[in-house]
Amino acid sequence: MREIITLGCTICKNRNYTTTKNKKLQQEKLELSKFCKFCRRHTIHKEIK
Repeated sequence: MREIITLGCTICKNRNYTTTKNKKLQQEKLELSKFCKFCRRHTIHKEIK
């Protein structure tokens, strides 16, 4: 049972990416290094509700 989650930039707080994750197997919040087109650099993106 995978659910769609939104990833937001930790610097500018914009929501840039969506992905899916299995919430039964992975309960902690997801953190990925992605490119933010607003900051124009790679930043940490965290899961947002």
